Amino acid sequence: MTSDPRIKAVEEIKTAPLFDMVVDLNPRLTIGDGPVGRRIVFGSAGGSFEGPRLRGTVLAGGGDWALFRPDGAMMLDVRLTLRTEDDALVHMTYGGRWITPPELRAEIADPTKRHQVDPSRYYFRTNPLFETGAGKYAWLNDIVCVGSGYLIEGGIAYRISQVV
Repeated sequence: MTSDPRIKAVEEIKTAPLFDMVVDLNPRLTIGDGPVGRRIVFGSAGGSFEGPRLRGTVLAGGGDWALFRPDGAMMLDVRLTLRTEDDALVHMTYGGRWITPPELRAEIADPTKRHQVDPSRYYFRTNPLFETGAGKYAWLNDIVCVGSGYLIEGGIAYRISQVV
């Protein structure tokens, strides 16, 4: 415990499930090695999301402008557009980190094996935020989320939880 009298006890962070999401990916576009790492674009080819309060599709055209650091860690920079089942549009953005231990990197790089790697063997976390003009979903504009990602055949999946 700190001796600084300004520190207060605050409630522990709790989460509640928001939705599970699958993002199908286009073939990667390798921008190349730049001054801060290797940039690769993983474009969204579509997908779906479903949870207790909303569900729908992930539209093609978004993606992850990922930066691979020299140490092998991936820094996410994702922008997606979601279309709810009742036709509302939601802009979703998130950063995050995907840390793959060196002993897994060859397996993860193999497109025939990568989705078979147990997600507990790597660290893949995100911090989604949302923006929408749809009144029914305006509550999304005011929440912060966390997510856990994992590889699937043809793309990426996430379990997204709202910080309550």
